[in-house]
Amino acid sequence: MEPPIRKKFNKEFSSEKYQAFLQDIAGDFDYMPTFRIAETPFFIPNSLRDQLKEACDQVIDFIQRPDFKELTQRSIELNTAVPNEDAHTQFLAVDFGICEEEGHLIPKLIEVQGFPSIFNFQFNLFRKVQKYYPFLGEYSPYPDGMDEEKYLQKLKEVVLGDHLPKEVVLLEIEPEKQNTKIDFYYAKRDLGIPVVCVTEVLKEGKRLYYHSAQGEKIRIKRIYNRVIFDELEMRKDLRLDFDFTEDLEVEWAGHPNWYTRISKFILPYLHGPYFIETKLLSELESIPEDLENYVLKPLFSFSGSGVVFHVKKEDVEAVKEKDLYILQKKVHYLPVIQSPDGKVKVEVRLLFLWPEKDENPTWVGNLVRLSRGEMIGVKFNKDKDWVGGSIGLFEKAKS
Repeated sequence: MEPPIRKKFNKEFSSEKYQAFLQDIAGDFDYMPTFRIAETPFFIPNSLRDQLKEACDQVIDFIQRPDFKELTQRSIELNTAVPNEDAHTQFLAVDFGICEEEGHLIPKLIEVQGFPSIFNFQFNLFRKVQKYYPFLGEYSPYPDGMDEEKYLQKLKEVVLGDHLPKEVVLLEIEPEKQNTKIDFYYAKRDLGIPVVCVTEVLKEGKRLYYHSAQGEKIRIKRIYNRVIFDELEMRKDLRLDFDFTEDLEVEWAGHPNWYTRISKFILPYLHGPYFIETKLLSELESIPEDLENYVLKPLFSFSGSGVVFHVKKEDVEAVKEKDLYILQKKVHYLPVIQSPDGKVKVEVRLLFLWPEKDENPTWVGNLVRLSRGEMIGVKFNKDKDWVGGSIGLFEKAKS
C-alpha cells in the first residue's frame, strides 16, 4: 500500500537515530514533549492524497453554506456563546481514519474542528525529519503551491492580524501543564507572541491587559485562543478577572464559537463515501440491535473523554441530554504502515488556515497519529513503539 520509499526509510532507520531525533527536539527548549512522537512519517500515496483533498473540499462546502450559522445555532445554545463572532473560522482541522473499502484505501471522516491544532510544532517537526533523513528530499508535508515560507507567513497572518506580536497573546489554561505546551514554546519563538494563562489577564473596562516578563502592562488586542471551555468549566478553582461572554474590545484568532459550531455537531449532516453514518441520540428513532458496530460520543468533549467504544443498550438509555451525544458507526482502520514488526494504523489530520479577508481556507499541512491499539488515543497505545504523533509526507510534484 505504501510507496517504495517505505523500504528505504525502514532500512535507514535505527533506534540510535530515533533517540538523537528526539533529543534534538527536546534540546530546543530543554523540554521533551509529554506525548509520544512516532518513529516514522506516513508516506501518503498520491491517490490517497487526492481523496483526502476531495473529502475536505466536501466538508468545506458544507461549512460555507449560507445557512451554516443557522444550522449550527443550536450548538451555541447548548454551550457558551461568546460575543463578536467573525464571519468564518480561521482554523480548521479535519481528521480521517485510513480504512479499506472493497479492497481500496479510503479516508473516513472522524472529526472536524474549528480550532487551532499544533501548527507550530508540526512546522518544526518536519524540519527535524529533514535533518535526520536527508534522503527524503523529494517528500514534503505541504500540498502543491505551499512551502515552509508560505506556511509560516499564512500562520502569522492568521495569528497576528494587523498587530504587533506583543499585542497578541496565546491564551490557555495553565499552559505549563498542558500536553501540547511544546507547540506553545515554538509559537512564542516563531511568532514572537507571549503565552499567557487565563488567570494572568487583567480587565479594565472593556479592555484586557497582561504583564510582560519585564513587568510592563501591555494591552491585549488579539487573542490566539487555545482555551477549551469544557476544561475551563471543570476548573472551578481558577479565578479570572474577565468573562469570555463579556463584550470586550479584543479580536480573536480563533473565535471560541467556532470550536462549538465546527465539531461533532455537524457530522450527522455529512453524507457520502468519505463520511460515517452518524446520528444525534435525540433523533434516533430506535436503538440499533447491532450496537457492537457503533461508538457513543459526547458532542463537545475534548481528548476523547466520555467516548464509549463498547456500547450497550443501557449506555444509550442512560444518556439524559440526548441532543449532546451522537451514535456513530464504527470504522475499521486498515494497518497500512509497515514497521519492523507488523503493521500500524493511521489517522491523518489536514490543517487549514483561513485569514479573515480570504474567501476560502488554505490547506497548509497535516498531522498524523499512528496506532497499534483498538483506538488512536494514548491509552490504547501504552508501551508500544512505532505509535504516536507524526507527519504525513507526499511525493513532490515533478517540475
